[in-house]
Amino acid sequence: MQVYEREPEYLTTLADGTVKQLNPFTGTEVWTVPGRGNRPLGLASGPAQPIDHTRDGAHCAFCEKRYLETPPEKSRVVHRGNDTWETHYRTPAEELDHTVAAFRRIPNLFEILSYEYWHLNYGYELPSRVASRKEAYLASEAGWEHVRTVVGMKLRASGMSQQQVDALRRDEVVAAASGFFGGGHDLIVAQRHYTADATASTQLASAGTLSVEEHREFVRFTVESVKGLYDLNRYARYVTVFQNWLKPAGASFDHLHKQLVAIDERGVQHEAALAKLRANPNLFNEAATNYASYKNLVIAENDHALAFAGFGHRFPTIEIYGKSEICDPWELPPEELRGMADMIHAMQAATGPDIPCNEEWHYRPIDVDLPMPWRVMLKWRVSTLAGFEGATKIYLNTISPVMLRDRVVERLFSLRAERRVADDLRIAFEAPCRPNSLRYARRGR
Repeated sequence: MQVYEREPEYLTTLADGTVKQLNPFTGTEVWTVPGRGNRPLGLASGPAQPIDHTRDGAHCAFCEKRYLETPPEKSRVVHRGNDTWETHYRTPAEELDHTVAAFRRIPNLFEILSYEYWHLNYGYELPSRVASRKEAYLASEAGWEHVRTVVGMKLRASGMSQQQVDALRRDEVVAAASGFFGGGHDLIVAQRHYTADATASTQLASAGTLSVEEHREFVRFTVESVKGLYDLNRYARYVTVFQNWLKPAGASFDHLHKQLVAIDERGVQHEAALAKLRANPNLFNEAATNYASYKNLVIAENDHALAFAGFGHRFPTIEIYGKSEICDPWELPPEELRGMADMIHAMQAATGPDIPCNEEWHYRPIDVDLPMPWRVMLKWRVSTLAGFEGATKIYLNTISPVMLRDRVVERLFSLRAERRVADDLRIAFEAPCRPNSLRYARRGR
């Protein structure tokens, strides 16, 4: 006989104001202690420096005048005006500068899981269409020189001397370049390094400084690229998507980009959530959005997504949930994808470009038939884990969920008035989230 067990309280506020949090999916325990959240947020950077506009388009290796410093791109999005976008594929080396890419999909020079990983462990080979593209790219003088140069950069960074690089045979260079064409770790790189009107080095172009339409295309192109990695490698069980903004959050370049990594496992976090989801198909409504609504943690909502102040996270976290009954992001109708993109954009804009943060995407793994909503975690990297956390596995989060909600809500009203976020955004308390607002459990397609 099965005995009913009541779910624990995920948020408890003690008499002195200490907030104890429990993550419903991971079991992570977090405390917010009064007074520790009063420290200023954002970077403790030095004084802003004037921008050297003679280097516009060439401030880092991700900029538009330095295309040849990154591996051959897989695709690019070009803005044709009036919110019209074109996606170009298989651009040859000779034509890289014929258009300016609003967003580029390029291989990561230093993959987490390399082409050799898939080849040696699974017998993975480049699909014929990819092999033909590689052959065509290398057949031109410009393409060969591009690949040879980038392979040399990678090998020198790995410890090889210039003399050893120069001694490589052509077939050895070609073999080293397989990951540039059929690898499973891609970057989605935005065009601008600084905002369009920037005069100082601190005015970096973040996700929140994009226009609403630009961010919609950024998300659409990313979703398309996720599906492309699944189509490329049948051994991939999951494609993880994340965005590291600023060096304290793990970014190598202070230039906006997302990362997509194909892996051969679902990941511990998904396995834990799936185990609970099998027992309760309505888990994400009950333990996430409903609970957040009852605790007045909802930040904003539109017809297709909602955002709330998360609980039980090591860092202050905004959780963004898609409401769709469709679980796979690449299957969403355009209006639902735009709604999710707009909510992510609004939360990034409210966060601001000075706060280091990680944007983490979570969605149903491709080999799972249980319903699971697409959700995005925006984690503010404003504290450093230390000895207390290591010794106790209790994490000190300097900002409580209520404090996070209030900070973000206040900023959202200003952003909406300035028309810098989507105008259909309904901010906290204007239209409270209804219980069971997620439709994923009803069909779980």
